Amino acid sequence: MADSFSSEPDSKRTLWRAIRRFFDGTEGDTSLRAQLEEAIDEHEDGHQSGKGGDGDLTPLEREMVRNLLHFSELDADDVAIPRGEIIAIPASATWDEVVAAFAEHGHSRLPVYGETLDEVVGMMLIKDVFPLLAASKPPRDWTSLMRQPLFVPSARGALDVLNDMRASRVHLAVVIDEYSGTDGIITFEDLVEEIVGEIEDEHDDAPRDLFKDLGNGMWEVDARAELDDIGDRVDPRLGDVEEDVDTIGGLAFLLAGQVPQKGAILGHDSGWKLEVVAGNEKHVTRLRLHPPLPAVEDPEE
Repeated sequence: MADSFSSEPDSKRTLWRAIRRFFDGTEGDTSLRAQLEEAIDEHEDGHQSGKGGDGDLTPLEREMVRNLLHFSELDADDVAIPRGEIIAIPASATWDEVVAAFAEHGHSRLPVYGETLDEVVGMMLIKDVFPLLAASKPPRDWTSLMRQPLFVPSARGALDVLNDMRASRVHLAVVIDEYSGTDGIITFEDLVEEIVGEIEDEHDDAPRDLFKDLGNGMWEVDARAELDDIGDRVDPRLGDVEEDVDTIGGLAFLLAGQVPQKGAILGHDSGWKLEVVAGNEKHVTRLRLHPPLPAVEDPEE
């Protein structure tokens, strides 16, 4: 029987053969990953029109294949929502406060903690809250509605976490650090986004630029801005951090030793000053970066 791909260009046949071998498992994973990436690179070099057809992969499909190849290289810490961005409910909250938290943040599930965020005791699902809310029958003890999230170490592979969620049908995982503290949380959507890209729905805010150039060397930045990006766009010294922090908000927490309050001004070794311009008692949301003062020349020199 003739090869069904015989009428297609060589790059196309190479790409599809590599994909089939990858999922058939006929060769070692490492070599197959390399072959797939090489095939995609060659394919893109020969097809710059951005159009796919007759079995070809579109640019979006090629990007998803790339993401899938690298997904197994990620661990829970790589894909988690950082601790400083977690929206959670204290177990001491009233029923009205629980309802208000869902209404304000628009999430379908929220972690519940005891004394601190390091003591996650469960999670609440909006689908368990809504029937009682619709019937105007508040529960005597809303914590009886809690369900248990998954708990995973920060070093657990992202693919393993995805399998854990599928097997348990629990779509929220709490990431635990080496000291058994809460390092972050992962939702099923976070894992899917690593493969298919950002997923936004009607509840998500409109995209907002994380960086705003204020002139005269000053910047206003979202606390979620990655330090690598800060280093590229503002000053490399701000992105060069030995501690395990990834965002400018995390750096502010590190410099303050706690969650800094609005109006706090934090000094950095480089001479930059980080001013907290928005946030609350749980996390920082926006910072203003003040550049180092120019060196004053010594008149005696």
